[in-house]
Amino acid sequence: MVFTRFVSRFRRFRRNEDGSVAMEAMIILPALFWAFLVCFSIFDTFRMYNINQKAAYTIGDAITRETVPIDSAYLNGMRDMFEYLAMSPGESSLRISSMIWSEVDDRYYATWSRAVGSRGPLSDDDIVALRDRLPTMPDLEQVVLVETWTNYDPPFKTGLEEQVIENFVFTRPRFAPFVCWDSCDNMQQVLENITPVETY
Repeated sequence: MVFTRFVSRFRRFRRNEDGSVAMEAMIILPALFWAFLVCFSIFDTFRMYNINQKAAYTIGDAITRETVPIDSAYLNGMRDMFEYLAMSPGESSLRISSMIWSEVDDRYYATWSRAVGSRGPLSDDDIVALRDRLPTMPDLEQVVLVETWTNYDPPFKTGLEEQVIENFVFTRPRFAPFVCWDSCDNMQQVLENITPVETY
């Protein structure tokens, strides 16, 4: 009896098409508003990743066009320029590393590595660990690695957490065989320690 009454009322409720637009709007509008904020936050996150990547490529391109040794003032200037291009909300970190490939030793060697911000320079062991992420190069070819880190906080708290945008960009020198730090003496020392390829 009770079950029959329940089924009857349920069928009557299912056939009923009366409703209140205001009530339905109150139910659905918060969900629509939250979905809009989520979409905006995701779009802004991808936008910031894209801007940071372009800024890192710009820094790498500028450094690899240098024909004279660079120094700490130049590195600080590059970090300032990166923060301007990337519209960084806070302090960013920048690391520039120069490495050379030895075909005989089958490994990369660090010629120099400098950093500004919260990150430290790379060592030879660090570069060995990065081998799978570095390009294949001819013997004694140099590549300049630019790494950047920027904190990014989404504009709305919709589930996306604060994160660090990291870039890993490598470029070969454009107008000179090597990009040197302070002087090219360290480059000469590294070259003297690398086993040359035998030519016949």
